[in-house]
Amino acid sequence: MNASFSQRKFFLTLAGLFVLVWTLLALHPTYRADWALENCLVAPFVLFLAFSARRLPLSRISCVCIFVFLCLHEVGAHYTYAKVPYESLFRALTGRSLDALLGWQRNDFDRIVHFSFGLLMAYPIRELVIRVAELRGFWGYYIPLDVVMACSMLFELLEYGTVLLFGGDLGIAYLGAQGDPWDAQKDMAMATFGAVIAMGITATINLSLQRDFAREWVESLRVKQLEPLGEEAIARMLEDRRRARSTLS
Repeated sequence: MNASFSQRKFFLTLAGLFVLVWTLLALHPTYRADWALENCLVAPFVLFLAFSARRLPLSRISCVCIFVFLCLHEVGAHYTYAKVPYESLFRALTGRSLDALLGWQRNDFDRIVHFSFGLLMAYPIRELVIRVAELRGFWGYYIPLDVVMACSMLFELLEYGTVLLFGGDLGIAYLGAQGDPWDAQKDMAMATFGAVIAMGITATINLSLQRDFAREWVESLRVKQLEPLGEEAIARMLEDRRRARSTLS
């Protein structure tokens, strides 16, 4: 079977499964307005994946990571993050309290999803920056971590703006802070922790399989351009433009 056809079939299968999950969780959500807000970013992201799939097909690992994260997010959107009944489900399956086992004092499903964002999305981001920006070595691990941290920060700012814009019960439901004054910082920390684990696992696998792993890291940290930038670079560009004009005249 053609590899590209097999990859596309895998992508379409996951896409179909996500549409099914999305449809089921779109039925009778706990708070329809909050569900709509939670899906405002999902819709353009899924459309981007669909339209870029032919030109930039992702690996199966990246596809599965994105699929699992989106499904977790849709569960949070259905119930609202502060009301996901994971505790009652865990009790029904095991007869024990998950919150008691982990020492949680609140509904921490939002923390789980923030952690999952870093854990599951760091690798697809790494695949993207390597294939598009051709990052290698140290930067191929650091930049995905940095992007996860930046996206997490931007999302917290989005939550803040949403609360200011809508306020009331909708703003509180979307924010999901549950009275924790350090909610934003803890969410960003969980995403960062997840991304560190993902990049650590990736680096460990590559270290064992990639023959030039150490050389690639050293090369990625070597200074490639000795001349400084800033005003020095502007001066060089102005000089190049002056010479070009002189040649034309």
